[in-house]
Amino acid sequence: METTLKGDIVHRHLHGSGDMSTGSTNSEPYDIISIGFGAAALAIAIAIRDRGVQARVLFLERQPEFGWHTGMLIPGTKMQISFLKDLATLRDPRSHFTFLNYLHAKGRLVQFTNLATHTPFREEFNDYLRWCAAHFKDWVQYNQEVVSVTPVGLRSSGPIELFSVAVNDMRSGELRKLYAKHVVVATGGEAAIPQCIPQDCLDKTVIHSSRYLDTVSRLLRQETAAYRIAIVGGGQSAAEICEDLASRYPRSKVSLITRGASLRPSDDSPFVNEIFDPERVDCFYSLSSSQRQQQLQENKATNYSVVRLPLLESLYEKLYRQKLLNPDPSTWSLRLITNRELCGAKEVPSTTGRTQIELQFKNFQTGKTEACAERYDFVILATGYQRNPFTSILKPLESILAKTGLAGEQYRVDRSYRLCFLPGKVSRDAGIWLQGCCESTHGVSSPFEIFNPGFEIWLLTDRYLVK
Repeated sequence: METTLKGDIVHRHLHGSGDMSTGSTNSEPYDIISIGFGAAALAIAIAIRDRGVQARVLFLERQPEFGWHTGMLIPGTKMQISFLKDLATLRDPRSHFTFLNYLHAKGRLVQFTNLATHTPFREEFNDYLRWCAAHFKDWVQYNQEVVSVTPVGLRSSGPIELFSVAVNDMRSGELRKLYAKHVVVATGGEAAIPQCIPQDCLDKTVIHSSRYLDTVSRLLRQETAAYRIAIVGGGQSAAEICEDLASRYPRSKVSLITRGASLRPSDDSPFVNEIFDPERVDCFYSLSSSQRQQQLQENKATNYSVVRLPLLESLYEKLYRQKLLNPDPSTWSLRLITNRELCGAKEVPSTTGRTQIELQFKNFQTGKTEACAERYDFVILATGYQRNPFTSILKPLESILAKTGLAGEQYRVDRSYRLCFLPGKVSRDAGIWLQGCCESTHGVSSPFEIFNPGFEIWLLTDRYLVK
């Protein structure tokens, strides 16, 4: 059930009737347009509502409905962080939008406490996010793909005070323009697909882990078939998929192929976890570029290419037990292949009539490139995500952006996550903010700002936005 909250009446007045499509014909600009309405943008919406900020706000989302990592909501998998790092608690424990209040509203608070855990099921956390998102139906338009952000009045003598946001309606194909003083780029990460993967293989014989649950049952329909499946990657997603495939297709043979010499555990110890504390961003931002890179490298074990220890132990036991029962590797249902970097792939016919994939790898032990001896029916790329806002969306801004001249930090971003422009080009009462893609300047917590109150606090208190 959706609850009417303090400040809703104000926002409904500011937004009009709630049919945000009027923005295409209304010349009045929005105060804030957010490109994307995932979990990170949802945290911004909650902060705006909780603080009672009177602003004309619009969230544009290309997906047809709200969803959070839906392709990896594997049954039984849990969050890797405490539920206290939800969308609101660390900023305001009294907020309507805390995870505990969600449990109370759903009638499961007492039962959840009986679990004696800080890490809810991922399916439940997704439901919590959807519950939060349902409160903002009047603020968001789905099936809307932002094509570009262009400065208005670039050739005039004065500073830019407005941005034009070109939006494609993915249902009707209509292209329209909206206007905003402030734009938040919260598009999230894009699946990192190795360049060696042929495009015509994708979503047929090769998928990215982000689409695992959305596609695996459709592409591998026979649960009793003896499929040969390769998982490329050495992180949490790769390990979780490995476990799920064993129960989903018990007769299949799975190869887990990783660049590293072994699977490594994630470091979530209390002292290391302090790097995610909001105040740590100030310290990181003040460092030189070389110092930042050094710290990022040191802290990789918190999230990149690492696996939670209980899952690591489960996989190792499985590998050990199959060797105990039969020393012949050809009989094993799971194999771990290390020191390999994917560098090629091609589809080949098989004797069964099913198209298979032949993979090529660079062997780090020998330094040679070699074809994998086994051919696979299905390949899952657990190769992570890339977060680069400087795609075609922001290309019209390139000529007025302040550049750093540093590798990995092409454009300057200030402490408040605001893009820096050349002096005098953009009014102090306008701007563009980057959400979730400032790791090189703001630290390893940047991609996880959904669980960190820092970004929305800076956005709403930045002198350029809230007077």
